[in-house]
Amino acid sequence: MEQHRTINRLKKRITIRFGQDAAEKLAFTEDVSHTGIFIKTTQVIHPGKSINVVFELDQGTVQIEGKVVWAKKVPPSLIRVAKKCGMGIRITRFMEGEAAYLRLFQETEPTAKG
Repeated sequence: MEQHRTINRLKKRITIRFGQDAAEKLAFTEDVSHTGIFIKTTQVIHPGKSINVVFELDQGTVQIEGKVVWAKKVPPSLIRVAKKCGMGIRITRFMEGEAAYLRLFQETEPTAKG
């Protein structure tokens, strides 16, 4: 099946905290985009559910609300070998740190030449 994804993703490992009510579980991002993040974890939340995510960047704290778009659960012993185990999150709202998050992409995108 061919993917028709047009959103550029940035490979980025960021330590995060996440959860449905409070951000209590620890995990890492594997990639991020302007509209979402992929969280590598064995503690997945079911697709369709809301999620809170908090993490620190050099520019400050980022706190987002999102929706779990897809999830793939694997046993903890297989997390290192399984392909894409975790959750795809669509960002629905920034509660804090939107500018700091978007700065990640400005630092890595090529500048336009005139």
